[in-house]
Amino acid sequence: MTSPPGDGDDGSAAESRPLVCDRCGTSAGALADDPPLTWTWSVESGVRRCFCERCSRENLRSIEGRLDSDWW
Repeated sequence: MTSPPGDGDDGSAAESRPLVCDRCGTSAGALADDPPLTWTWSVESGVRRCFCERCSRENLRSIEGRLDSDWW
């Protein structure tokens, strides 16, 4: 189970870094603790990843295809 950012003793100050898309490298111009609403977040193999609006839109079918039927 994962926790929201800032929960725990892992030094949440280290989380305050510029947000960059894990797929294409686009910078959001925001900090990781204040992401744009149009970006998509996922947890893959226990690692939290983020994707910009463009990458999210281009891969929407793949993203939705991984959801359990309870989500749709």
